[in-house]
Amino acid sequence: MKWLTRSHVHVDRVACPWLISRFVDNEAEFLFVPKSQVDKVAAETGAIPFDAPGVELGHVDGRCSFESIMVKYDLKDPGLQRLAKIVHAADVEADLDTDPIARGLEAIASGYSLRFPDDEENLARQFEVYDALYAWCRLQAAKGW
Repeated sequence: MKWLTRSHVHVDRVACPWLISRFVDNEAEFLFVPKSQVDKVAAETGAIPFDAPGVELGHVDGRCSFESIMVKYDLKDPGLQRLAKIVHAADVEADLDTDPIARGLEAIASGYSLRFPDDEENLARQFEVYDALYAWCRLQAAKGW
């Protein structure tokens, strides 16, 4: 399937493609467009929009987009739930200090954006970060975090 989000990826727009490709659609194709073109490109391509204003898989009811995807696809893995708390805190500025890992993840996302401004290259490089963080989250969940 095709998935669509805003260009210039940051925390949620990296975490969501990681989540989608690892747990929802292992053949996902991601499209990145300016915010003003999300609705138009979604209509033209049939791509599923995420992390954009007014979309089902966006910031809804206090959730970040990563959490909205987890709800939509009924993902209940305890490691993913722990990761969702980190992603939420790192993505929602008002909640940045609600998780001790969030500032680090936000800093990593900023650094990758500076080093790799191309969205697809940024994702390819950051997926390793999310794989490692998810492994750590699974361990924390097993310890009863």
